[in-house]
Amino acid sequence: MSEHGRAPQSDDSDASTAESRPPGRPIDPAGDIPLFRRLWSGGHLLPDGARGGPVHPLIRMFGRWIRRPLLPAVRLWRRNIQLRVVATTLLMSLGVVLLLGLVVIGQVRNGLLDAKRHAAQSQAAGGFEVAQQMADAGDLRGQDESGATGSAGRGTQDSGSWLNALVHQLASGGKGSYSVVALSTGSASESSTAGRAPRTSGDLTPQSVPEGLRKRVTKPGEVYEQYGKIVYAHSDKSDAALVIGTMLEDNQGNPYQLYYLFPFTQEEKSLSLVKGTLATAGVFVVVLLGAIAWVVVRQVVTPVRMAASISERLAAGLLQERMKVTGEDDIARLGESFNKMGQNLQTKIRQLEELSRMQRRFVSDVSHELRTPLTTVRMAADVIHEAREDFDPVTARSAELLIGQLDRFESLLADLLEISRFDAGAAALEAEPIDLRDVVHRVVDGAEPLADRKGSRILVRGAEHPVVAEADARRVERVLRNLVVNAVEHGEGRDVVVRLAASHGAVAVAVRDYGVGLKPGEATQVFNRFWRADPARARTTGGTGLGLSIAEEDARLHGGWLQAWGESGGGSQFRLTLPRTSGDALRSSPIPLEPEDSRRNRALREAGADPESVRRATVLPAQARPALPPGRSGAALPPGGGGGLVIRGTAQWADTETKGGSRGH
Repeated sequence: MSEHGRAPQSDDSDASTAESRPPGRPIDPAGDIPLFRRLWSGGHLLPDGARGGPVHPLIRMFGRWIRRPLLPAVRLWRRNIQLRVVATTLLMSLGVVLLLGLVVIGQVRNGLLDAKRHAAQSQAAGGFEVAQQMADAGDLRGQDESGATGSAGRGTQDSGSWLNALVHQLASGGKGSYSVVALSTGSASESSTAGRAPRTSGDLTPQSVPEGLRKRVTKPGEVYEQYGKIVYAHSDKSDAALVIGTMLEDNQGNPYQLYYLFPFTQEEKSLSLVKGTLATAGVFVVVLLGAIAWVVVRQVVTPVRMAASISERLAAGLLQERMKVTGEDDIARLGESFNKMGQNLQTKIRQLEELSRMQRRFVSDVSHELRTPLTTVRMAADVIHEAREDFDPVTARSAELLIGQLDRFESLLADLLEISRFDAGAAALEAEPIDLRDVVHRVVDGAEPLADRKGSRILVRGAEHPVVAEADARRVERVLRNLVVNAVEHGEGRDVVVRLAASHGAVAVAVRDYGVGLKPGEATQVFNRFWRADPARARTTGGTGLGLSIAEEDARLHGGWLQAWGESGGGSQFRLTLPRTSGDALRSSPIPLEPEDSRRNRALREAGADPESVRRATVLPAQARPALPPGRSGAALPPGGGGGLVIRGTAQWADTETKGGSRGH
């Protein structure tokens, strides 16, 4: 498939959850996969840029050869409703015109044949009567004065001369509209000796009379007819004709066959003229209907296209755009309604922007204004805290609590100021080449005291090789510190694993804990401000509830992804992915979002299946998935239904995983 236009897609394991299965049912890596998805994952139905299983090179080459010329036409057909309507109108009109043309031509042909047949029968009957009269006249001339018959037979003229005269006289009356053939019924020797060889008018041959008709003409007085072909002696052409024949007796009393051949030359010309006229009229009608359909559809489609264009501009922030409304019809009402909607949206958005600006200003002003009294309170609290040994136990404990809450208050003010800078768009990135191993070691060293109190160990893996990227060391350290501290706090005293990895265009750090994990339905809230997974939990570290929100903004500022996966009771994993070079778009992450030791992956391995192969076979390519905006997650799974995720980052968010619940910290 073409590499051009490939949508961002995870290369490693954008974790996906399979369909829900009853408890205890073994997982069949192939049996539960629908045939369509297996074909898709096998590469037979993949769109450009998507990857699948191995495909024979000849099949891939043939598919590419077929797709290349068809893709532009298919794309134009799918995107242009005016073209579809006009093409459909043309095809239907062409079908109707063809049907009507066939009916009309059939009726005209039948009418011409019937008229020709009746006229031919009338002319042939008259000719047969004339021939019989000439034979009778020849008999009378063949008698002497006494009434006895002469020695030559019943007539004095030989039959050969008489047949020549008969054929010539009969054919001369038609003026070329028909031909005459006289055939003897005797043997060849008799015909030769008696001078009764076949006689024909014009250039036609005796073979023009069908053999079947000659065999049927055996009884005098009966007329037979059959369609045939006129064969010419000195030409290769042949003409369709109606052949009418009967059995008569010549002037000598010998039987012979007389045939009239009526060619359809004039009828064929008339039919050709009708066909040409109908074809010309049909083409004109089809083209005219196509033009009418084009004009009519354009009148309807143009306002729709205008509405689509203006809606795109509205979505881009050009709230002053409006549709031009003319008339009072349905399209005009649509334009008026659209303009009212745009006006209402503009008013509401401006109100919300004003409220948001006032809120940001309020938070910023309050945060700054609180610093001065807070500094004074801090100085007084430090004095009291240093002299706490001289106080009674209750007062000394109060001094310690006062210092702790002041620290928490200062942290909250700092977070609020940072959030206000992000909201105002004033956050600046100071990117420089850094080794994430150094940042991770500083974060781990700072979190060791908390881990010791919790009874957890912080394990670092993947630090054998440099993991270098252009990033803001202060912001990356803040993100990782938040993730590690959250993992220790929610880890239930179990180990916390920090994993580093790098690929050609990206670096990643994943923090894995084995604590409470995520419950279904928490995915959409994990990065919300002031949200906690368990509000009733006693937080010994005194978090503000803004850590993950700030971490998300820091990742987005780098053009990276901050993604979360978790399962209830099975822990969670947060993954930070950054581009190696600042400003580059991410395509994938070098670390799978769903860890290898998740319940789903363990079940697949126990069933003898490769989790990566099953994931590729059950998840559609990124181009085929419904697009989710950055920062949105899939629907939550039922309890125990498996892991999930939530994705936050830049617009290049294609490294998504499957639907499921997510856990926030």
